[in-house]
Amino acid sequence: MSAGESNGRDVQTHQTAPNVVFVVLDTARKASVSRETMPTLARLGEAGTTFERAFATAPWTVPSHAAMFTGTYTAEHGTHGGHTYLDSSLRTLPEAFLDAGYETVGVTNNTWITDEFGFDRGFDDLRRGWQYIQSDVDMGTVVRGEDLREKLEATRGRLFDGNPLINLANVLYSEVLQPTGDDGADRSTDWMVDWLHKRSDDRPFFLFCNYIEPHIAYDPPSEFAEHFLPDDWDVEEAMAIRQDPRAFDCEDYELTESEFAALHGLYRAELAYVDSQLARLSSGLENAGLWEDTLLVVCGDHGENIGDHGFFGHQYNLYDTVLHVPLLIHGGPFTGGGTRTDLVQLLDLPNTLLEAVGIDDPAFESQSDGRSLVTADRSQRERKREREAVYAEYVSPQPSIERLEDRFGTLPEHVYTYDRRLQSIRTDRYKYVRGDGGFERLHDLERDPTEATNIATKRPEKADRLRRQLESHFDGLEGVNSPATAKSPPEMREGTKERLADLGYL
Repeated sequence: MSAGESNGRDVQTHQTAPNVVFVVLDTARKASVSRETMPTLARLGEAGTTFERAFATAPWTVPSHAAMFTGTYTAEHGTHGGHTYLDSSLRTLPEAFLDAGYETVGVTNNTWITDEFGFDRGFDDLRRGWQYIQSDVDMGTVVRGEDLREKLEATRGRLFDGNPLINLANVLYSEVLQPTGDDGADRSTDWMVDWLHKRSDDRPFFLFCNYIEPHIAYDPPSEFAEHFLPDDWDVEEAMAIRQDPRAFDCEDYELTESEFAALHGLYRAELAYVDSQLARLSSGLENAGLWEDTLLVVCGDHGENIGDHGFFGHQYNLYDTVLHVPLLIHGGPFTGGGTRTDLVQLLDLPNTLLEAVGIDDPAFESQSDGRSLVTADRSQRERKREREAVYAEYVSPQPSIERLEDRFGTLPEHVYTYDRRLQSIRTDRYKYVRGDGGFERLHDLERDPTEATNIATKRPEKADRLRRQLESHFDGLEGVNSPATAKSPPEMREGTKERLADLGYL
């Protein structure tokens, strides 16, 4: 199907339609992004447009990616801890590009963002970046073995699932060839740069990539870790700190302030490492002669708590540490756009990209809650598009309280309070969060930017106004996975369960 014939949609010709590269820095929080940690990101932002106040609609991978792929809130797309599969009734951003005549390719390093959970729809090819050779069999149990004997036992148990030669090649890559401290980024960048140089398709392309390095566990290459660790910590000591967010939540162990400072150093080093991969990718675009014809988007999908608010990881809360993310767009109408401070959401990206490249997709437009960030100038047209507030939602705990009980037995009393749905609204000045059982928090962000002091009881009129605004927003959304219509997602593969358990999800 040619670009001009794509289901009656209007799109530019192959010769003039821009390419799109959409890079997600998994678990990148805005608070830790700086010129020191991410100089490439800063350089690209200066040449393009940096959005200083960009927010995720959910604090973890599955619902946040679902929002970026569909332009809908969690209450609508229904993809969350209780239902981790992206519903097939939703139109996705890759489908919109594919139907408009684009070649659509994705490289994912997060187990959630795969065909197993419905995120492959619309991609000509969605690759697992951590694999040397693509396979449905995940040999991660071998890679994560503590000693040679454990690795050999895991190899024997999994080697003949599928093609044993492919399985062996993936094990050898992970054990011998993969750079130390790398979780798939190096292999992914190599593949994308090679693909950019060798592709012969005359269609414009939509290229998606998820780099997972900033996610738990923080294990950056030592040369990056050495630069960002506090002076009183060496790399070996920092790497030995236990990184088990759910065990920390359940008071199975404690971390000192100094240990969290070391962990933050490792986390910042991870950001610096993926920044170096971003530099390689942008150079690959330039060397392939594609830079001037490409729209580049880089964002975090959610943030992270590293001891902030008593949490470790990105579950069970809606603080800005897990919602405020970096976002820049370079190229096209965003060239030389400077720094914007209006409130934006990640679900605005699909509408933005489609408008920026000239794709008219009425079906996606009618589905989406996003607002295009494309503007001809700082005019009345732009001011009408600016949001008065941004919203977020945490539908169900992940992992569930039952899973935590299975692992830890009787839980501390405060952990049971996490078994709740949370919703938040953030305006220019105030942040309000409500949850089941009467839970609510109100923060004056001008006076309390770290959300340390709850003033809900001191400012009941403000809390009440924001509560009504929040209710009005979410009550008008109809989800595709209501209890009456939700379909059971496919059973996870064993390798998937093991990899997600390592990431702290199961």
